[in-house]
Amino acid sequence: MFAKFRGLTVAALTLSLVAAACAQSVDVPPAQLSAIKQKLAQRLPELPVIESARTTPMSGLIELKAGNNVLYTDANGDYLIEGQLIDTKSQRNLTEERMEDINRIDFSSLPIKDAIVWKAGTGKRRLVVFSDPNCGYCKQLEKEIQQIKDVTVYTFMIPILGEDSKVKLDNIWCLANRTQVWLDWMLKGVTPARTLGMCVSPAQRNLALSQRLRVQGTPAMFFEDGSRLASAASAAVIEQRLSRATAKKGN
Repeated sequence: MFAKFRGLTVAALTLSLVAAACAQSVDVPPAQLSAIKQKLAQRLPELPVIESARTTPMSGLIELKAGNNVLYTDANGDYLIEGQLIDTKSQRNLTEERMEDINRIDFSSLPIKDAIVWKAGTGKRRLVVFSDPNCGYCKQLEKEIQQIKDVTVYTFMIPILGEDSKVKLDNIWCLANRTQVWLDWMLKGVTPARTLGMCVSPAQRNLALSQRLRVQGTPAMFFEDGSRLASAASAAVIEQRLSRATAKKGN
């Protein structure tokens, strides 16, 4: 994850930790947090800024939040651990759960006017996808999504793979039947017709949005419960995440 400082000769470990007990996490005292932050900043200057720290179910292990990442350290900040914290009793991946919580977004605030929209069946479930027109994994994901029923898909096109991506994005957006043009390109490889600047696409707004949401690559998906999936996935996995998001929304 943090390649810039992995090579440094420091006591940094990449471990898979196992926790058997479960306890309520609490924020560490401000003085302790300050001391940990100061020590890590001095020893590992390439480390992202530590924003907060709290206890974990594993005695003596402190969770650190650095941007949208989770790391672990001891009470004094002498060791840094990058890995998964697993509760073996409940079979819960506590790191994964925490990452999901940290990266949760307000789904209702997304500017869907800047997205390509299509619906299957009732469209009662909603899914947001960030995609580059030239992204091979995005094309693979698009094929998987076609198998999902009763969903409305909002695709925010972002041109992160070069100038040709921007050209294709503009061409797709500026055509009257943009949704069909998008699907024809992603599913069948039908090149969008050139529009020669017929309109102004939301490319820059979508890029800015992706940066605010810390989208680090394409494809990236967001579900109605605010959770994200930062990779391509099978139809079965997407269906599972949609069902979970719908259940949470109903609670």
